[in-house]
Amino acid sequence: MKAAILGTKVGMTRIFSADGNAIPVTVIQAGPCSILQVKTMDTDGYEAVQLGFLDKKPARCTRPEIGHARKANQKPKRFVREIRLTEASGKQAGDVVTVGIFEELEVGHVDIVGTTIGKGFQGTMKRHNFAGQEASHGVERKHRSPGSISGHGNRGLGRCVKKGKKMSGHMGHERVTSRNQKLVAVDKDRNLLLVKGGVPGPNGGYLVIAQAKAKK
Repeated sequence: MKAAILGTKVGMTRIFSADGNAIPVTVIQAGPCSILQVKTMDTDGYEAVQLGFLDKKPARCTRPEIGHARKANQKPKRFVREIRLTEASGKQAGDVVTVGIFEELEVGHVDIVGTTIGKGFQGTMKRHNFAGQEASHGVERKHRSPGSISGHGNRGLGRCVKKGKKMSGHMGHERVTSRNQKLVAVDKDRNLLLVKGGVPGPNGGYLVIAQAKAKK
């Protein structure tokens, strides 16, 4: 089975290697996750498992959520994601996945999927790293202006803003995959993963941690 699990970002800290070097790591509370559903080639046309993380209060659940979890003898979950597989997993609905799967398969690098921190509506200098206009004396007070956004062409052909033009707008709160991050340590007793460097999203944000596709 492909090593994959759901979790939340706890925060960043550092640990020291045997030679005394400081390693910046992100602490991830990963699992235990329940398998709510197993999809197979015969029934669904592809192989996958549906993982659920953190119990959800029944009062905040819909009846379909409760019924779907009940088939696996589980409670409804807050965070549910489907993990695609290339071959049959050998797992059954109701099984539990823990961080130990990363040790069993000797996973050294992981891909992490998360939602970045939302920045709201931002200007071009922050959103696209524009330099801005001159700030010297005599210049109009448009130092953070994006400048011209279209041409002056004839017959109106160039007077429209081209599609994809970098302008002000909503920034952040996007699904991002951070690839090939080194898995420094696995703490099975406390269900923690230590990953070198930062990962997408705020503290407390939900993450999908999977075995890296590029690095073996």
